[in-house]
This record gives sequence, structure tokens and C-alpha cells, in this order.
Amino acid sequence: MPPKVKVDALPSTMKELKDTLWKAADKLRGSMDASQYKDVILGLVFLKYVSDAFDERREQIRVELGADGFGEDQIAQMIDDVDEYTGRGVFWVPTQARWTYLAQNAKGTQAAAGEAAKTIGELIDDAMDAVMGANPSLAATLPRIFNRDNIDQRRLGELLDLFNSARFTGQGATKARDLLGEVYEYFLEKFAKAEGKRGGEFYTPADVVRVLVEVLEPDHGRVYDPCCGSGGMFVQTEKFLESHNKEGSSISVYGQELNERTWRMAKMNLAIHGLNGNLASRWGDTFARDQHPDLQADFIMANPPFNIKDWARSESDPRWKYGVPPVGNANYAWIQHIISKLAPGGSAGVVMANGSMSSNSGGEGDIRAQLVEADLVSCMVALPTQLFRSTGIPVCLWFFAKDKSSGAVDRSGEVLFIDARNLGYLVDRAERALADEDIAKIAETYHVWRGSASAQGSGIEYDDVAGFCKSVPLAGIKAADYALTPGRYVGAADVEDDGEPIEEKIARLSAELFEQFAESERLAAVVREQLGRVNV
Repeated sequence: MPPKVKVDALPSTMKELKDTLWKAADKLRGSMDASQYKDVILGLVFLKYVSDAFDERREQIRVELGADGFGEDQIAQMIDDVDEYTGRGVFWVPTQARWTYLAQNAKGTQAAAGEAAKTIGELIDDAMDAVMGANPSLAATLPRIFNRDNIDQRRLGELLDLFNSARFTGQGATKARDLLGEVYEYFLEKFAKAEGKRGGEFYTPADVVRVLVEVLEPDHGRVYDPCCGSGGMFVQTEKFLESHNKEGSSISVYGQELNERTWRMAKMNLAIHGLNGNLASRWGDTFARDQHPDLQADFIMANPPFNIKDWARSESDPRWKYGVPPVGNANYAWIQHIISKLAPGGSAGVVMANGSMSSNSGGEGDIRAQLVEADLVSCMVALPTQLFRSTGIPVCLWFFAKDKSSGAVDRSGEVLFIDARNLGYLVDRAERALADEDIAKIAETYHVWRGSASAQGSGIEYDDVAGFCKSVPLAGIKAADYALTPGRYVGAADVEDDGEPIEEKIARLSAELFEQFAESERLAAVVREQLGRVNV
């Protein structure tokens, strides 16, 4: 018999909570494949979120009505007005889908006369149906897989017990829901690492997303991601807004995603973070059927799949304004699709494979030259290796701007190159991450260069830094055959002069080296002598 999940010793910190829930969830893995297992866990987190949000709003209504002088009987009649919930951005949760009901029946329901008892998996499937039925925006979004034969119903009940017991005493319901959002993101990251290469289809490392967001500063208007995965770009945008004391309502979110399961994850992720995202009515191929054909976005952030060979290519597509992308690689198709979606004054940040910066195959070099000459490229950033556990391909960031004269400094006819390959730290042998100060260094360099509002008043003026950044006129890029690799332009970092004359340094180092040679020979002689004694 497998051990029961212990729920008596509750975690006291956010890290402990996330780790505890992950370990408990991992007990459910069993015979499930990774993608189904992911749907089960994330579905439970989402159901916990919508139920907590519903309970919070219900209590608010009760307090408001009581303050207005209504009695308990009147409150009981009025508290179930659906509009009082949906009008505040809260999903309506029918009784049988509320977490308290599920927690009370975590071991299954008692069978009524002439009826079969329901397992906890059946109850959760019913709850998913009820929530989708009551909220049209969630139609076809939530998983209904909890009563399948390969899901251990006892462990599922124990996991539900743990989720129910992990309350945030003293934090308040709103804070609790925010932390559930953190749990959802944490689980997405853990699943991405567990799935390896496939994990990259739905998850972009948070620090890479933060670089895009901190550079672009998407604080208003329409924000778009044409291959939105699980919605990480939008969630990070919401966090950026919160850190600058702005509401998520300051932006309108638009996205598209090809994979059905990933599209469902994105819908749930946005809902948990209180973002009303327009992810269209279903999943779909951005190239074959653009689901936002008339969109002109103020900010675009994307991490398209790298170097895909099998894509819906049409030579007559009006998006190919700067050249028809090659059949065997969609990199420049993604770039041109994104540019076609930019509103006047809009800006974009795109994660790309390093090869995109210098490739000349299939006419890509000509397309790149056209993009440069159109003065659309504002900044190129070379990132460190190993940021993506899911791929060993080195990556870079392309930043585009429709109007480079819009800042306090007119940067028309120039491109900023940043070589950030030496930034970051190793998490383990397989993964590198960017520290907060690394992200700030990249973003601040860009903002000072552009004269962005966030950089004004800092007293800092932009200067080229050998080995890190350089502002290059278009003529200089043309002379380099339109290659956009930062290392080609920024040069090598200056070596600090220690004041020792070079002749003296060479003599000193040579003497030290000869001393080490002599010591090595002495030690070798000692070892030979000792070995000779052993052999005797």
C-alpha cells in the first residue's frame, strides 16, 4: 500500500507550500503520461482558484447587503444573483462545483437508494462540466479526465484533501488566490522541466520573459502573442503592471495557440491571474488561419517554435512584405507576421534561434537586409546559453519598433546591440538563469539608449561599453552584410590595467612558471623513488 499524503503538518512559507503540493501531486503520476498528469493537476489548481474567488465575492456581497440593512432571509434570496459575481470578473460556481462540496466528498459520495455511488473523479468531472456550463467563456477549456481507469481515486482524494487543508491563514482570500496563481506558474515550470524538449512548447523560462517585458514596458493598449503557449507573456505583463501600481484592465490581451491542450492551459492561467484574454474560440495555426486578422497591437511578445520546417506557407501571403520566407524554416515568417501586427508606434520583442541573426539560406539574408533598411530593428540581444532546459540551441532576442524617434532620444537609423552572453548564473549543470540585476542591466541599457520615460531623470547618459553594448548606424550594419550578431559589433571588454609594465609582467610570470616546472620535476623524482622502494 502506498503511503498516505500527510496533511497535518502544513507548510508555513510559499516555497514550502509549492514543494509540498508538487510532491503530493507527484504521487498521482502512476501510469499516466506526462501531458495527462499535467492536465489533472492544473485542472485541480484552477478549480480551487475559481471556488476561492467565488467564496470571496459571496462573503463581500453578504457584508454589503448586511450594511444596507437587509435581513438574513433577504440576503439568502439575493446572494445568488449571478450578475453580482460575473459583473465583478468572478466566475459563477454552481453548488456541486464548489470546493467545500468536493472536500466533503473527497472519498466519494454515499450511494442513494437504487443509485451507484460516485467516485471523487466523477464528482470533479461533474464540477468541471458545471463550471463550463455556467460560464460560456470557459466552454471546452477545462479537463474532464478525473475518472479514468488510470487515475488512482484514493490518491486523488488525498490530493484534494491537501489542497483543501493548505489555507493561507491571515492572508485574506484575495492574497490566497494570488498565491494559487503562483502555484499554477510553479507547476507549469516543473512540468516543462519534467517533459524536457516538449516542455518548451508551452513554457518560456520566466527570466527570459521578464527581459522582454522589462525592455518593452507594456503598460497600456493591446498586447499580442501569436504563439502564446500557456500565457506566460501575459502573466508577466500583469505582474509588471502590478509593480507599477497599474491594473490589468490597462491592457487588452490577444493570443493564438496551435496546440489544444496548451490553449486550455493558457485560458486557465489567464483566468487565475484575472486577465480577460482574447485567445479566440479555439486553438489554431497562426499561419494557416490568423484568428486576429485586423489586430494592430501596441506590444507584441513571442517565443515562436525555432526553425520549424513544416508550416503553412503561401507565397502570396500579404504578410511577406520584406520577402517570402523559405519553405524549410519559419523563423522569418514569424518575424514578418509579428511586424504586420504592429500598430503605428508599436514595439515587439521576439525570442529567436541565434542562426536567425546571420543566416543567408533561402533568402533569409535578403529579408533581414530589408528589415534593417526599413529601420524596424531597434535592438538585438545575445543571451547566455542553457537558459532553455528544453533545447540546447543558443537564443537571442529581436526587438522591433515602428517609430524609433518616439523617445527623448531619436534613434532613427541606429540599432542597439547588447551582448549578454556572460550574464547569468548556473542553477545546475544543465540550466542557467538570469539574476534580477542581469535583467535590469539589459533593460536599463535599452531605456537609456532610447530615452524612455522610465530612464528620464536618472541622470544616466548612454555610452557604448566595450564587450557589452554598442549603438551602430545602419551603414555599419550594411558594411557587415546585415549580420545582426551583437558580438560582431560590441568588441571585447577592456582589460583593466594593473599598472605593471608589460616587460616586467612577462619576466615575473616566466620566473614563476619555471619555478613550477622545477617543483613538478622534484615531485616526480620523489614519486619514482617511492615506487622503486615498493617494487623492491
